[in-house]
Amino acid sequence: MIEFDGVTITFSGESTPVLRDVTLAIPEGELCLVVGRTGSGKTTLLRAINGLVPHFSGGTLAGRVVVDGRDTRDHRPRDLAEVVGFVGQDPLAGFVTDTVEDELAYGMESLGLPADVMRKRVEETLDLLGLAELRDRQLTDLSGGQQQRVAIGAVLTTHPRVLVLDEPTSALDPLAAEEVLATLQRLVHDLGLTVVLAEHRLERVVQYADRVVLVPGGGRPVSDGTPDEMLQHSPVAPPVVELGRVAGWQPLPLSVRDARRRAAPLRALLDGLVPPGHEAADGAGEVVAGLSDVVAGYRQVPVLKGVSVTLRGGEVVALMGRNGAGKSTLLKTLVGMRKPSSGRVRVGGEDPAALKPARLLRHVGLVPQVPGDLLYESTVARECTQADKDAGVPSGTTVALFERLSPGVPPGQHPRDLSEGQRLTLALAIVLAARPPLVLLDEPTRGLDYTAKHRLVEILRDLASRGHAVMLATHDVELVAEVATRVAVLADGEVVADGPVRDVVVSSPAFAPQVAKILAPQTWLTPTDVAVALAGVTTVSRP
Repeated sequence: MIEFDGVTITFSGESTPVLRDVTLAIPEGELCLVVGRTGSGKTTLLRAINGLVPHFSGGTLAGRVVVDGRDTRDHRPRDLAEVVGFVGQDPLAGFVTDTVEDELAYGMESLGLPADVMRKRVEETLDLLGLAELRDRQLTDLSGGQQQRVAIGAVLTTHPRVLVLDEPTSALDPLAAEEVLATLQRLVHDLGLTVVLAEHRLERVVQYADRVVLVPGGGRPVSDGTPDEMLQHSPVAPPVVELGRVAGWQPLPLSVRDARRRAAPLRALLDGLVPPGHEAADGAGEVVAGLSDVVAGYRQVPVLKGVSVTLRGGEVVALMGRNGAGKSTLLKTLVGMRKPSSGRVRVGGEDPAALKPARLLRHVGLVPQVPGDLLYESTVARECTQADKDAGVPSGTTVALFERLSPGVPPGQHPRDLSEGQRLTLALAIVLAARPPLVLLDEPTRGLDYTAKHRLVEILRDLASRGHAVMLATHDVELVAEVATRVAVLADGEVVADGPVRDVVVSSPAFAPQVAKILAPQTWLTPTDVAVALAGVTTVSRP
């Protein structure tokens, strides 16, 4: 169905190809998972499948990409539209209509399908992706996760033979992600659809994959094989695989179900040991910010309904909940972007909505869900220089943070030419450089590989140890297990749970990390926790 024959792709101004001599065949009816570090070239490989590279993005392509018998050199993206459906990392950038139902119908209108066929497929897709209640909503009023489901649905209505998805679950809550992936698996198994997707959250996807393609970056050879083959020694691995390595299991498990079947001896070894605490190191610090009985929303529609939350220095608070629960609205209220219709918001003792930007930056910084909203200079270097000036910090502060999160990015590169993950880390560096007492992060691991995520965890822990308060709205349960000291769960605009991480997530089917599911009823959260505990057992048991 899809063939790469000696494909090398080089963009103008770059001496090293993004992809070099890629030879790859993906047969019909397979779900192919593309993995690799942030900025390694995964998106470039995906965009080559429907001709966006090089017809839209520029650069040179040597070799051939053939999809369903059509050479992409001779067929532009519009010529492949009926064969290949493509969903990018930023769904809002791809929308062409105003409402959910119109967006689902647009692709079929472009292909000239009959009205009765269009109506039937729209209804099927609304049900398939749980969008029926949103059919008349404005696309700009949806949460990021809801927008992502609409983008996937708009492609599915055209019934493509190949579906290409770039980070399709990055903005979805755990249950919505499972529903979307289960739907894709049904389409692969029942209808013979070929699905190619890039995803950093391997814990969600790897058990569904027939094939894994590793893109190492730097022009190094691309390799592929079964999930078992590719993850045996890969540095990119989900927690279930890391736990398997800690426990010495062979072959390594790829799913929670497989791991639980083999975990009884490990649970016995850990029985009686106390998992490390994830609370704030020195207890609660001074109050940095708070909301009291806040009602806020948009267009007279309340999203937050009487929310009260207090944030203290030294805490890393994870804000969790399904798509549309009000997480982003809460963060925007804390930074003054949404003014509540009732209730009280205080950050550093002041109303954030009444502060000018320069003064607000001394109290709070927000990394938004779309990091490009913070980027406006023509190069990475200029972004970093301007951020240093705005924050009043020594020259080189921002670039050092960015280099720590995304090493090796040329300073002269335009921010729009960065990968989604690299744009996110640049926005993170800009906000973190000012070291405001309160740091707000909206889906901070979208587009980040495991290595970059671990670097982010180190930075957040360092901020908390220095007395800063951090609140992150996230669907990444593994990030929460690693770094959060407290979890607040929103549902339909109300706080339904607020407490220590272990108390909130371990018993939750939706928000429990993989290790907690595997070792339940014990309350371990991460492979690192287990490894440290086992090392202590080994040390004590030595004669």
